[in-house]
Amino acid sequence: MTEYQHRFIHSLTEVTEAQWERVSPPHVFTSYEWLLALELSGCTSKETGWIPHHLMIERQGELIAILPGYIKSHSYGEYVFDWAFAEAYERHGVDYYPKWLCGVPFTPTQGPRILTKAPSADLLEYINATLTSLAPLGISGVHINFCQQSDLLAQSHLTMRRNVQFHWHNKGYAGFEDFLAQLTSRKRKMVTKERQAVTAQSINISWIDGKEISTAQLDAFFLSYQLTYLKRSRHQGYLSRDFFQQVITSMPDKFRLCCAYLNHDIIATSLYLVDSDTLYGRYWGAIEDSYDFLHFELCYYQGIEYAIANQLAVFDAGAQGEHKLVRGFEPVWRQSYHRLFQPDFQQALEDFTKREADALEHYFIECQAKLPFKHQ
Repeated sequence: MTEYQHRFIHSLTEVTEAQWERVSPPHVFTSYEWLLALELSGCTSKETGWIPHHLMIERQGELIAILPGYIKSHSYGEYVFDWAFAEAYERHGVDYYPKWLCGVPFTPTQGPRILTKAPSADLLEYINATLTSLAPLGISGVHINFCQQSDLLAQSHLTMRRNVQFHWHNKGYAGFEDFLAQLTSRKRKMVTKERQAVTAQSINISWIDGKEISTAQLDAFFLSYQLTYLKRSRHQGYLSRDFFQQVITSMPDKFRLCCAYLNHDIIATSLYLVDSDTLYGRYWGAIEDSYDFLHFELCYYQGIEYAIANQLAVFDAGAQGEHKLVRGFEPVWRQSYHRLFQPDFQQALEDFTKREADALEHYFIECQAKLPFKHQ
């Protein structure tokens, strides 16, 4: 392991985009543009409880691996819920925060977290030792959320924790009607009825590519995004208008805005991102929420149509939402990895994740039984 060296940086501005992209596998949410925009817009900062603390690993002076990381003073915006751990620490008079989190802020999407094009057992061993060295700094533990590198991390000293999301899979459909034909009669009628209800309300829907999104359309999107957050959780959305402006400007080819119009006025929006083979439905919002089934249309059915038309393999519409099952979204496993430095708490974590995993196995089977396809 002596061939490796490491350092932590507190801003992506300490490395160049070229350095980052040489190391990182291509993925929209771990791209330099996305994570830098979070910092420059103030969404990840000491004030928001997301202090950038990215791990950079070098070999013979050359950057070979990055773990995008943050020192956290709370657990908001992570979508791998650890409030029970924090409460257990509090009951025993021990500080759970700060903790170190490797992940993409405010984004429950699985992807690479150990950014490297040269994975190896030696590199993982060095990463393990480096993360453990955070313990004397007052960090309670380390967490790697929504990591797709299960084969690599299975060899680590971290405890795996699984959860379930619901994704739509393109099975070579020729069009939306072809997809509908695969559903049971009852569910096919339900989807058709919901879509017809949107049309009957004289709502028109259009898609706008990232480079074509106007200031007025971005303003309408951001207003709908904030209003929906306030109604649902009584606090503003985590992301600022400045952030959205920056990423749409710096990576416009990744963005699609789906707008619902009534009498030429935008009444609801859904912001999507596109990667090599995946459509990500990320941010929905309604300026008025009195329209029947509009959420399902903008967030699910429009996305399915887009994925089919553009031959995308997967449509990831975000975390949670069992109502997605009856609309053709299937359960998929997602995993995160954790290590608490206090031995007693680490043992409790391992016991908890085993019990949780057993319950989730049953839940996954129950979800599969609710799928609407004719032949499962």
